[in-house]
Amino acid sequence: MSALALNAEALYLELLRGVRQRLTPQTRLVGVTSGGAWLAERLHQALGLTDKPGVISSAMHRDDFAQRGLAGTRQQTQLPFDVQGARILLVDDVLYTGRTLRAAINELFDYGRPASVQLAVLVDRGGRELPMQAD
Repeated sequence: MSALALNAEALYLELLRGVRQRLTPQTRLVGVTSGGAWLAERLHQALGLTDKPGVISSAMHRDDFAQRGLAGTRQQTQLPFDVQGARILLVDDVLYTGRTLRAAINELFDYGRPASVQLAVLVDRGGRELPMQAD
C-alpha cells in the first residue's frame, strides 16, 4: 500500500484560483479558527485585498462543547466589517464532517444576516455528517 503524498502548495494554488473566480467587490473573507484563519490571511495578501479578513471561532456553538469546553481556543471571533448583508466567503483548511462549519455559521449569524455564505477549503476529506460542501 503506497502513501498518498499531498503537495500543500499545489493545493493552495488551486484554492487561490477558485477564490479568485468567486471574488466580487462585496466579498468578505472569513477564516475559521485556526487553520482557516491563516489561509484567509494568506489569500487576502495574495489577492491584494484592502479590507482586513475576519476570523470566526466555532467554539461556542459546537455540539461537543460540553466535552471540549473552551480549552485550546486561542482565537476569538473578530469581524472587522458589518456582517449584515455582506457576501461572506468562509475559508477553512479541512472539511470533514461539517460540524465545525455548522458551528461557525451559527456564530456568524450571531453578528447579523449575510446576503450569502460560500465555502472554500484546502482539503475535502469526505465523511460528511451534515449537508455541507465547498463551493
